[in-house]
Amino acid sequence: MSWGISLILLSIIAVPSLLLSKKPNAKELLEKIEPYQGWIGLVFCFWGIWGIISAVLNVGWLSVAPILWVTYLVGNLLSALLGFMLGIGLMNKLFLSKNEAAKEKAEELRAKIAPKQGKLGIMGLAVGAWMIIASFLYTIA
Repeated sequence: MSWGISLILLSIIAVPSLLLSKKPNAKELLEKIEPYQGWIGLVFCFWGIWGIISAVLNVGWLSVAPILWVTYLVGNLLSALLGFMLGIGLMNKLFLSKNEAAKEKAEELRAKIAPKQGKLGIMGLAVGAWMIIASFLYTIA
């Protein structure tokens, strides 16, 4: 359930225009979060990558709970992608500052994903909600 809640929060941060159209007073809150956006993205990117690795290592869930496993994998993939989008600036500064080729590749990847950030954010909201619902419906003993 915590994965779903965190994915919803990440999606809200990644798609501020959607939130602002529903609640105009949310701009103040988003401005308060903006200085920490890179760190939030970095944490979620690594958390999503760890979740993808965990899903692959627990591929045995496919025989027991395939819907839960696919939900877990897709949720973590979205978390990693949205986290990457939010944290790429900080990642470049911290990890890739000396390696220009890696910095350019990261920016190319970001340029490819950037037009889809809104769709990824909306998908993140839906998958996050489904992750919460699925945590109540499906359990692994």
